[in-house]
Amino acid sequence: MITLENFDDVPARVRGAYVAIGNFDGVHRGHAHLIGRLRARADAAQAPALALTFDPHPVAILRRESAPIPLLWTERKVELLKAAGVTEVCVFQTGAWLLGMTAREFFDRVIVGQFGARGMVEGPNFGFGRDRGGDSSLLAAWCQEAGVEFEVDSPTEADGLIVSSSRIRKALAEGMLDDATQMLGRPHRMRGIVTHGAARGAGLGFPTANLDDIDVVIPLDGVYAARAFIEGRGTGIASAVHIGPNVTFGEQIRKVEAHLIDFSGDLYGQCVEVDLLRMIRPTRRFEGLDDLLAQIGRDVAEARLAAGA
Repeated sequence: MITLENFDDVPARVRGAYVAIGNFDGVHRGHAHLIGRLRARADAAQAPALALTFDPHPVAILRRESAPIPLLWTERKVELLKAAGVTEVCVFQTGAWLLGMTAREFFDRVIVGQFGARGMVEGPNFGFGRDRGGDSSLLAAWCQEAGVEFEVDSPTEADGLIVSSSRIRKALAEGMLDDATQMLGRPHRMRGIVTHGAARGAGLGFPTANLDDIDVVIPLDGVYAARAFIEGRGTGIASAVHIGPNVTFGEQIRKVEAHLIDFSGDLYGQCVEVDLLRMIRPTRRFEGLDDLLAQIGRDVAEARLAAGA
């Protein structure tokens, strides 16, 4: 990953690349298709395939109150973009210095001047520059003038609708995890720092890791089958994840708790990542402890099966 905070020279290895620019939030199936077209063009020209993205999302600075919660964090985005086929990822540290440029200034100063792009691939709804003053049609014309190859990638659809980050957020918010997984092309992943909780789960025989500081979209309240990933441990651990308040015990605070099946160890202070595989059930209040324990047992058994443990 190359981090950029100004318009200084970039490493020689990324000049003359074929470039795709975007937020790439989620690196979903539509993004993967676009990257595939970029890589094909780049390989034919024996040039690097470069993804240029932003941190944070420009809307988080321009209209913070309406900024979307991201689907993934920057390091994960870079990892997935590389897995999709780019050879390099450059991340602009978003600020007024960048957002104040017109579309033409961005094209001249960044695409042509800073990167010397030989080609570009973008989606049909691509917008860039101050107030999104540039679009794919304008970009195509400017690229032709500058001798830069340009391709508009066709949109990717799921269930007859275009795959988009906003559709994925909506699916997660509504508990439609299967739809979100289909559009992403993989399970939705969250990460959080394990903190001390009430230790109620351990007392019931099902210890949980309380995940705080989650910086991505948290789906609808419910119980989910998942796989948990701990740094230094290569394979995921089958898990049952509860999202929401513990209403049976009179709690109102929304929490994310993960029971790592058959795992023992101290995770406090560590970062744990979880892939949500399937929604098992919505949250509900239980009438008594026996009812709760029986349901937890069923949840864990179902999560174990879903995770292939």
